[in-house]
Amino acid sequence: MSIPVGNAQTQRHAPKRTPSTRTALIAAVMLALFAGSTAATARGKSNQIQYEYVPPKNPAHLAIYDQMKQGRALENLQELLSPLRLPYPLKLTVAGCDGVPNAWYNNEVIKVCYELLAEMLKNASKQDLPMGISRADTILGPVLDVFLHETGHAVYDMLQIPVLGRQEDAADQFAAYVILRLPKEDARRLILGAAYGYNIQMPQGARVTMEVDAFSNEHSLPAQRAYNVLCIAYGADSKLFADVVELEFLPKKRAELCPYEYEDLTFAMNKLIRPYIDMKRAAKFHEVWTRTVIARRERLARP
Repeated sequence: MSIPVGNAQTQRHAPKRTPSTRTALIAAVMLALFAGSTAATARGKSNQIQYEYVPPKNPAHLAIYDQMKQGRALENLQELLSPLRLPYPLKLTVAGCDGVPNAWYNNEVIKVCYELLAEMLKNASKQDLPMGISRADTILGPVLDVFLHETGHAVYDMLQIPVLGRQEDAADQFAAYVILRLPKEDARRLILGAAYGYNIQMPQGARVTMEVDAFSNEHSLPAQRAYNVLCIAYGADSKLFADVVELEFLPKKRAELCPYEYEDLTFAMNKLIRPYIDMKRAAKFHEVWTRTVIARRERLARP
């Protein structure tokens, strides 16, 4: 089936383009594209991440506040995100939310509630898990995932990145992709920790019962988010995450498609977001990140 692009009269009277006019048109388009790209890059600059630890109103959250400050949690995230070229500063905050466990991005500020962090601590595994995942990873993975998820929202908004589909799913993909850029061992631990955090929110068993309105949420269901994270990870490195499929945490039928899903994500990230990454700065953070996350993991492992 062909789609008409104009009526016959319009097509008859369309001006004929000579080789010289075609060349000029191509040159004009290329100039416009490169001019736009240069302007976009010029507007943004790296090292635009700010942070604030807001003292909690609830005394029960003082321990979380103290632990995050001692562990330099927001400073580490600032380092991780510093390669982003943003048009203006983005602030990371932890604060009390009057009893509501939540996190969001709005007006160049990411806010993660102490109530949500307390919930993550409560849901963390009581002991180390098989596959080399420690109790600390079931805390660090979900915490990093939520900050990067909200950073995804910020990036799409501040850089005016077009999103097809639900932005909540796109933010999950952004978070998983960034985690997978970390050194392999850290990436594996944190991805599996994030997947654990989603999975623990779901009723357990082969068949589950849920309220119908759970399907209307703007986020995918926690189990779907867990499968999506594992699929992106397996698509990125089928050897590193081979046991995820072997142990049937990720169904084999889904796993067959994961390399294609990861290719699509990689194409989108390279096309839309990579131009806003300071690659020299990005290359420097790996050693610092590895050193700090190991120290943080050891601190969380203490009784």
